[in-house]
Amino acid sequence: MRLRYFAVSLLCLFAVNAGAQAGKNAQAGRSPELRVDYTKETLPNGLNVIYHVDHSTPVAAVLLWYNVGSKMEQPGRTGFAHLFEHMMFQGSKNVGKGQHFALLEAAGGRGGADINGTTNWDRTNYFEQLPSNQLELALWLEADRMGTLLEAMDQAKLDNQREVVKNERRQSVDNQPYGTWPEKMEEALFPEGHPYHHDVIGSMADLSAASLTDVENFFKTYYAPNNAVLVVAGDIDVPQAKQFVRKYFGPIPRGPKVPALASMRLPEIVGHQQRYVVLDSQVPAPAIYVGYRVPPAKDRRAPVVTLLGNVIGGGRSSRLYDALVRRQQVATNVGGGEFGLADGADALVFTATGKPGSNPDSLEVALLAELAGASSFTQGELDRARASERFAFVNGLQTTGGLGGRADRLAEGWTYFHDPNYVNTVLRDYDRVSLADLNALAHERLVPANRVVLIYVPPKKTASPPTTRVP
Repeated sequence: MRLRYFAVSLLCLFAVNAGAQAGKNAQAGRSPELRVDYTKETLPNGLNVIYHVDHSTPVAAVLLWYNVGSKMEQPGRTGFAHLFEHMMFQGSKNVGKGQHFALLEAAGGRGGADINGTTNWDRTNYFEQLPSNQLELALWLEADRMGTLLEAMDQAKLDNQREVVKNERRQSVDNQPYGTWPEKMEEALFPEGHPYHHDVIGSMADLSAASLTDVENFFKTYYAPNNAVLVVAGDIDVPQAKQFVRKYFGPIPRGPKVPALASMRLPEIVGHQQRYVVLDSQVPAPAIYVGYRVPPAKDRRAPVVTLLGNVIGGGRSSRLYDALVRRQQVATNVGGGEFGLADGADALVFTATGKPGSNPDSLEVALLAELAGASSFTQGELDRARASERFAFVNGLQTTGGLGGRADRLAEGWTYFHDPNYVNTVLRDYDRVSLADLNALAHERLVPANRVVLIYVPPKKTASPPTTRVP
């Protein structure tokens, strides 16, 4: 289950000493055992703190997950969670604008890979990874903006970042070939009024309407210690790390009770098939996107969803690649996977891109025909998909911080399941998926009444007028 990752020390999990046991487990179809150890405490102000120790490299990671994403936004206020992610880097009471990155980079961190923030439908996170002797700096910076951001916020900063986000939307959605497909897929799979109906980046109109008061209220509601989890990981001394955490985060007051989330409940299937043709002047070739409503990431069947997407559309060993690229040669690229939505329902999407100048109807027919037969998988297909997901998950755990690293997975477990030990159950849950589980989910959900088809079509080329030679 990706939980929005399309993508270890662990006592040298795959070191020589473990090699023999790993081989036995692989032959039995089971994952090698791994464990990410941690300790946890909760401060009086409600901040949940998780500590994970790894002395293999002199690096420490600080990561904060706030339990707020676009699903918490109100009608007419879409894009606020993502806009606020940008505002968090505009300075706080004791940190000037642009200084968050500057101070961390001067201390040895790398902007982007080690220092960043991301927003999705279900959460917003901020992370730093830097030399372990700079841990106190990272904790102070995160605490300062959690506790004092509003003291440095003004209209000029809001106006500036609103335009930055608008430009980001232009680049990644409006002016990007095929860029609107996730937004259109959400709108079709989730009814109007549902928290997943709109995309994370929000609409231009709502971004333009955002006022300073709106942003301040959003911060006061969601950016409080009792609505967050802090992970301190890596080459740390836990008693010292606890002193730093209590020193900087302890004085921040508890926030108000977070408003109840709107109902996420949905019927298991959409109930009717939908098909939309999108004329996109920027696309070089036709492309088909086929989406289905499936169980969400918190559901016990989430590992089945992940493996189903992998079997059908994951890489060059998948069914779609073999059928559409290798044998029929009607596509140049295929893919498949879930969005990773946590509550109510998720979206499982399969894609195929045709050749420039090819017929989109033929591509659509071929893709739908392959999906229609996707309910009789083999054990070999399941084993391949399981091995692929095992590798992707464990490979992410090689890092302490950043997206998909150990700190991130610990925060993910607490935010979605109130259990940091979630990280230690993922491989086990993949192992428990049977061929019957895979076939049953495909038979139940990959049906026309639960299907959204988006056909992206490039503009027709007009014939150039004949050139007249001037004597």
